[in-house]
Amino acid sequence: MSEREADQLLVERAQGGDRRAFDQLVSKYQRKLGRLLARFIRDPAEVEDVSQEAFIKAYRALPAFRGESAFYTWLYRIGINTANNYLVSQGRKAPTSTGYDAEEAEGFEDARLLRDINTPESLLLSKQIGQTVNAAMEALSEDLRTAIVLREIDGLSYEEIAEMMNCPIGTVRSRIFRAREAVASSLRPLLDTAPDRRW
Repeated sequence: MSEREADQLLVERAQGGDRRAFDQLVSKYQRKLGRLLARFIRDPAEVEDVSQEAFIKAYRALPAFRGESAFYTWLYRIGINTANNYLVSQGRKAPTSTGYDAEEAEGFEDARLLRDINTPESLLLSKQIGQTVNAAMEALSEDLRTAIVLREIDGLSYEEIAEMMNCPIGTVRSRIFRAREAVASSLRPLLDTAPDRRW
């Protein structure tokens, strides 16, 4: 049985009035949803509040869930909307923070600049890259930022992101491409790469 099928069985039990089934879904996705929301809301207490509100909304909307998408895709969409509504109500825009992990350097063509994390120069460069990525992410529009976070940080498929963002896959691909280009453009001076290369 796939994870999606297992979730669907829990959803059906919860729709039938079994609160323990919904509790199992909450237990399964609480940390994952919290990590997603932490990309938009920095304060851990606020993340917990918004996460709880998202689960409450999901529980109330559960009778309308038909299983056309995976449960977690549906839940994440509720979570993102709840976070955005919360930030708007607080008069804030959604920030995005991305910690730079030295292991991620393996995917860069110029990774040799980042691999040795024991030298002061490489530590400084890693810190500068992290700050540059964060600043570039902050400068993105909300749609671009959400798409790139869901793809690169949360590892969701284009199909899942399209469902969450309620837009065609082509739009998701375009948003992710534009977001990557913006981040790459910011990183070029640090990595000393040519304009025709992303990294």
